Amino acid sequence: MASVTFDQVIKRFGDYTAVNNLNLDIKNGEFLVFVGPSGCGKSTSLRLLAGLESITEGTISIGDRPVNGLSPKDRDIAMVFQSYALYPHMSVFDNMAFSLELQGKSRTDIKQRVHSAAQQLGIEKLLHRKPKELSGGQRQRVTVGRAIVRQPAVFLMDEPLSNLDAKLRVQARKEISKLHQDLNTTFIYVTHDQVEAMTMGDRIAVMKEGILQQVDTPTNLYNHPINKFVAGFIGSPSMNFFPVERREKEGKSYLKWGETLIDLQTYLPNMAKDIGNPSLTLGIRPENIYHPQYTPPDIQGLTIQVTVTLIENMGDSLVVYGDTPNGEELVARLDPRAKVRSKETLDLLIDSQRLYLFDSNEHTL
Repeated sequence: MASVTFDQVIKRFGDYTAVNNLNLDIKNGEFLVFVGPSGCGKSTSLRLLAGLESITEGTISIGDRPVNGLSPKDRDIAMVFQSYALYPHMSVFDNMAFSLELQGKSRTDIKQRVHSAAQQLGIEKLLHRKPKELSGGQRQRVTVGRAIVRQPAVFLMDEPLSNLDAKLRVQARKEISKLHQDLNTTFIYVTHDQVEAMTMGDRIAVMKEGILQQVDTPTNLYNHPINKFVAGFIGSPSMNFFPVERREKEGKSYLKWGETLIDLQTYLPNMAKDIGNPSLTLGIRPENIYHPQYTPPDIQGLTIQVTVTLIENMGDSLVVYGDTPNGEELVARLDPRAKVRSKETLDLLIDSQRLYLFDSNEHTL
């Protein structure tokens, strides 16, 4: 096991900066997930740690040892890629054993490690098969097993589940999380899927355009996003955003949202005195919007009228898209028992205790 430290790490490709001044401490035994849209620098950060890309500036350390000048094989890491990259002419056993043979391990040690990893992953009965005889999920397990047998200090995983169907992805998520618990080794995982990030990571590092936006636990990222980008990226469906303006009326402060006035002292008392710029953005999560018939009794509701344009029945909820009187689209995740019809006009209730506010620089207030 080992901690990992990124210290002012920069990676440039010509004039393009893929990773910009990354500072991050990953704890020994932690499961940390890099997440963000394509091109945000998450995979590049992993490749810098693996030694597959050279660092332009800064230092990466594994434990107390800077690894900038070390080749990948000397960094005590094992990497699992999106591509399975299995040798087609070799059996599962030989694929898993290959790296150990290159290290000069004894046949007894190799056999023990391969069978132990295969048992953990439930692929003991597949050891004699060739990759072409395996399903996608089985190949993914073999790829993980090939990394396990090396007993590295750090596991690196770059979108390893992208080639699996939805059901297998859920199963594989659980298997990798359980594997982390069993091995108690540092895992660093890259994905563009925020559901994977939220369900697997001890902490999540959210990146945008090469810059680390926020690193925190899944709960804190969801409840306390540092800016509008993180707020919109974490959560599905994404948070609703609406332009609002601060107004003063009869000695009180309000947010003007179209024709609706939101009393700051009542709904956002902690922000009433701290808002400077009058141009703001109001954030509302779809799951904090309720149908009036199915609103929990403790909810202090703020009413908004919408005209329904689309309904997605998810089984456990209704995702309802509608237009507000201001012509803005609002997305709500409603109780599945709610009777909602396309093109009807509804008065929905917003949990006024779960409002978010962002300043003109998109920072959370």
